[in-house]
Amino acid sequence: MALLPILSFPDPRLRTQAKPIEKITDEIRTLASNMLETMYAAPGVGLAASQVDRHIELIVIDISEDKSKPLVFINPKITPLGIETAPYEEGCLSVPEIYDKVERPARVRIDALDLTGQSISLDADGLLAVCIQHEMDHLKGKLFVDYLSPLKRQRIKDKLVKREREKVRVR
Repeated sequence: MALLPILSFPDPRLRTQAKPIEKITDEIRTLASNMLETMYAAPGVGLAASQVDRHIELIVIDISEDKSKPLVFINPKITPLGIETAPYEEGCLSVPEIYDKVERPARVRIDALDLTGQSISLDADGLLAVCIQHEMDHLKGKLFVDYLSPLKRQRIKDKLVKREREKVRVR
């Protein structure tokens, strides 16, 4: 197991479109395990392979309090269930220490493969639905800040770039 470096906004690699996984190999299973370890250590509740500079359709999620219910989705597809939307305060491991409300479908269905190659389908609402949609956006090269106004997005970008420059100066 290994902790993986997480890309930070505005890194252009976060805008890369993920490709479907053609075969579930030991390398994919190890990546999923390392992603879970990285997510727990960050700490976070979801992580897309795109965030660790692997542009394949793989996401991991665990919204349980005790980190006991990891979910791994390979080649996921989501379908909104109904027209109801709900706002949720979102954050992101690639946009550290920044939170804002995003309006998303309240319920979704995710269809994917698990680590054994079996098809799985899950209906979700609440935090799980938000997390699924948030991580799916990463696979499309989209970040939660893209739902915010251009002014807010620019302020966040400036703040993170400045924070990174200050970190480099301290080293």
